[in-house]
Amino acid sequence: MIKSIQTKIILIFFVLGIVMVSALSFFHIMMLENISQPLDTSLSQVEISQLIEAQISQTKIITVIAIGIFAIITLLVGYFISKSVTKPINLLIQNAQKIAAGEEIEIEDSDKKNTQIDELVNAFSLMTTELKQNLNEMGKQKKQIETILLHMTDGIIAFDMEGNIIHINPAAINLLNLNEQDKNFEQIFQKLQADINLEKIVYLENWTSSEQRLHVGEKYINLLFAPFQDENDRPAGVIVVIQDITEHVKLDNMRKEFVADVSHELKTPITSIMGYADTLLESEYDKEMQVKFLGVISSEARRMAKLVTDLLTLSRYDNKKVTKEESEFDLGELTKKCLERLRFEIEKKNHHAECFVTANVPPVHADKYGIERVILNIISNSIKYTPDNGTIKIYVGFVYNDAYIKVIDNGIGIPQDDLSRIFERFYRVDKARTREMGGTGLGLSIAKEILTQNHGSIDIKSEVGKGTEVVIRIPVNKKG
Repeated sequence: MIKSIQTKIILIFFVLGIVMVSALSFFHIMMLENISQPLDTSLSQVEISQLIEAQISQTKIITVIAIGIFAIITLLVGYFISKSVTKPINLLIQNAQKIAAGEEIEIEDSDKKNTQIDELVNAFSLMTTELKQNLNEMGKQKKQIETILLHMTDGIIAFDMEGNIIHINPAAINLLNLNEQDKNFEQIFQKLQADINLEKIVYLENWTSSEQRLHVGEKYINLLFAPFQDENDRPAGVIVVIQDITEHVKLDNMRKEFVADVSHELKTPITSIMGYADTLLESEYDKEMQVKFLGVISSEARRMAKLVTDLLTLSRYDNKKVTKEESEFDLGELTKKCLERLRFEIEKKNHHAECFVTANVPPVHADKYGIERVILNIISNSIKYTPDNGTIKIYVGFVYNDAYIKVIDNGIGIPQDDLSRIFERFYRVDKARTREMGGTGLGLSIAKEILTQNHGSIDIKSEVGKGTEVVIRIPVNKKG
């Protein structure tokens, strides 16, 4: 391309030179031929004609010589253009092509550069090398940012000033349940039934609704709107950060329910104690009535004391302040002793309860007092929630590296909807019946905490009207 332009320039320069020299020569010859009155009258007509012809011939010779000289000058100009202009431009083009192809360019030593164009080539080569490095670095940073956004659990959406999506990551699509039709700010937040205005977010810095909470399906979503600016500090759009706060909301609700339940559980026995105590103080009753009232007061006080004790136990487990006295013991023997301790309650409801050790269970190394409390709680629940003349079977065995206790009854069972919540504090399937039986709603919560501290687990399966199966697993003490 450059060589073609160079050839055209030389040809044009050469042709114009020939035309100019030829035109001057032709004009000069025409003037000589048109001389009719010679200035020197002493010459004859023949001599004048010979003189004119000699001058014309001389003019033609000069013209040929001029054309030759101009051709030489044209060649020299062409060489200069090739050396000083065309070659550096070609070098620039070659370097640019190498950079585009990802190749390294070679820069000549500065002592070999004899012209300003060569210095320009050197400067341009350095500039293109730095530009390539900067582009590579920008590409690397872009990949890093894209990878971070791709794997973030929080959703990110960037909108321009027209509300069109500039960028969106997979987490945002999943959290907001978006599809291909949701392409701009208005469509997305109208679909979510959120009263959010893009212009208010961009232009009103102190707008109080820059953070909003939405309920999307079964999820609770927190939206944080942050305007961003361009290089001239002018508004360029909005970035929306989307956080799934479902677990936070559930925990907050559980905390509120816990406080309400504790207040209720403490208020009920306190009210009863105060009522019966005031009645005894205000009136005189016979011995039998006093004993009856004092019995109610004592029962409610013990119930309240048990509730406070359970709360303190949970608090100690939560704060890791429980001192475990780990020891090695036989799980089968401990289970049989727990069953015997509850024999009075079993006979009272005429249950048929048996304990079977199905395998040679290795010794268990754990907090014996805590495990005993768990076993008593599980068997006690089976006794409470199994109708009279029921059946309770307890199996103690060993599988893989765990010893297990399986308690199976044919009691009232637990609805499937409640199974996922039975380990929550104060959660009761039938609150009135549980309270009537003296339960605090903390037994299973404490049992789970104790087993967790001892690296064990508890699993419950149940069906309404058919009974419940509870499986406790505890790692055995392996010797050797």
